Amino acid sequence: METHDGRIWLKQYSPGVPADIDLNTYASVVDILEQACKKYRNLTAYECLGASLSYDDLDKLSQDFASYLQNVLGLNRGDRVAIMLPNVLQYPVVMFGVLRAGLTVVNVNPLYTPRELEHQLNDSAARAIVIIENFCTTLQKVVGNTKVETVITTQMGDLAPFPKSALMNFVVKRVKKMVPEWDILGTVPLKKALSRGRSQPYHRVDLTHDDTAFLQYTGGTTGVSKGAQLLHRNIVGNVLQARAWLTGHISEGKELIITPLPLYHIFALTANCLVFLSIGSKNVLIPNPRDLPGFVKELKKHRFTAFTGVNTLFNGLLNTPGFGELDFSGLRCTLGGGAAVQQAVAERWSKVTGKPLSEAYGLTETSPGVCINPLDKPDWNGTIGLPISSTWVAFRDDDNNEVPMGEPGELCVKGPQVMAGYWNRPEETAKVMTADGYLRTGDVATIDEKGFVRIVDRKKDMIIVSGFNVFPNEIEDVVAKHEGVLEVACVGVPDDKTGEAVKIVVVKKDQALTAAALREHCKQHMTGYKVPKVVEFRTELPKSPIGKILRKELRDTPKAA
Repeated sequence: METHDGRIWLKQYSPGVPADIDLNTYASVVDILEQACKKYRNLTAYECLGASLSYDDLDKLSQDFASYLQNVLGLNRGDRVAIMLPNVLQYPVVMFGVLRAGLTVVNVNPLYTPRELEHQLNDSAARAIVIIENFCTTLQKVVGNTKVETVITTQMGDLAPFPKSALMNFVVKRVKKMVPEWDILGTVPLKKALSRGRSQPYHRVDLTHDDTAFLQYTGGTTGVSKGAQLLHRNIVGNVLQARAWLTGHISEGKELIITPLPLYHIFALTANCLVFLSIGSKNVLIPNPRDLPGFVKELKKHRFTAFTGVNTLFNGLLNTPGFGELDFSGLRCTLGGGAAVQQAVAERWSKVTGKPLSEAYGLTETSPGVCINPLDKPDWNGTIGLPISSTWVAFRDDDNNEVPMGEPGELCVKGPQVMAGYWNRPEETAKVMTADGYLRTGDVATIDEKGFVRIVDRKKDMIIVSGFNVFPNEIEDVVAKHEGVLEVACVGVPDDKTGEAVKIVVVKKDQALTAAALREHCKQHMTGYKVPKVVEFRTELPKSPIGKILRKELRDTPKAA
């Protein structure tokens, strides 16, 4: 299993992919932006719903927002700013503005319920939030319980040129009625914030690899969402690692990448928003990929060269009329992550598009990339690929001893992309970081003699629904609050559409309790993908001699109510 440094997989790298990356290529994530804007100033950086921003626009607008945060709000280096936006042009402007002001981005899922939002705002101690008006009703319910001092609001079309912007906002608000009534005192429209920032001097902050760039929240086995503290070093490292892997498959200033996955999710944030920005690509943002016919209609307008997504999205597109007739002649890189890519989907994608679908693996805690399949080996192989440049992996048992080659062990990762730790949670950090600097992923995997890694099981009870992490304890906590529930256990079960689905097994306190009532209760407290798809009622739950619920037995006997 040994090479000169233990990395047997290096021999399988595609031509031109280096064993290691040079972290000093960029001083920070802001440096990535500034170099790209200088080099590709006149090219289109982002397009959304027919409106676009050039690299020059992105440079100026993000600087205006940084100036507003510094001069008008008086935020200090390291302060947290929450961003609650879908894939719209405002996202990269605001995200880069926060970083350029020397602050930390707290990415928030716009579909969060008030309970989930309140926890994240309080845990991060965010001092400001940028939110699209569509979700202000959620914020209105909890903002008074948080440390948020400033609420900056935006509408869907705000960064489109007039009159397109006015028309888009009118349609969203008045025709489609996508903006429920809300009332939050003292909000600041983003356009006003940009204008005020423009009139003040911007102070460039000399960021280092050790400054915190993002707090990316992930579920917790205790049911508490934790913020993975991602330093500029972590993000810069993973951008360079991913870009190195794409050697020979991408060209500077010539790529057009499709971004259907939300930018608040670490996969799209690093891969689409940053890697492709660093080489002057045009990035087409898709605000609502669930509208598959609308998505296919948008794809018809572009000769795209790169595409990232999750298995469920690829499967959905393949089953949408018109997708097979698209122009795939420019497509050179399709990357699937977030959840396992199924063989049937990969093979059908290759058949329909004429291009391979490559599987990758990562975690929020690793910024996210760990392993990717070589892009010059097109056939699906059931593995998550090879560890990427500057990455070490180990396979260990519960006592932290390495297991023999080919034997299953917990996948442990070391490299520049591994987080600093969980925000303000040293005990949780200690549970996943080993004394020799490895992150324990919670995934059980094997490695073969060539270095290809295969996931065989999940040590943690985490459920992955369409690429999103769902932790059973959080579901159980919410369900248990229903007065008709005596006991509850939550597990993941296989699902053709979403990879896994949430299943709950409930012992009733109130015999009149129904599955529909429980789902409705869950919808009020959790975002959609966490709501149980399968509800089963039993008279008792299987338990160990010490009273621990045996989740494995619940998975083995799926019964729907």
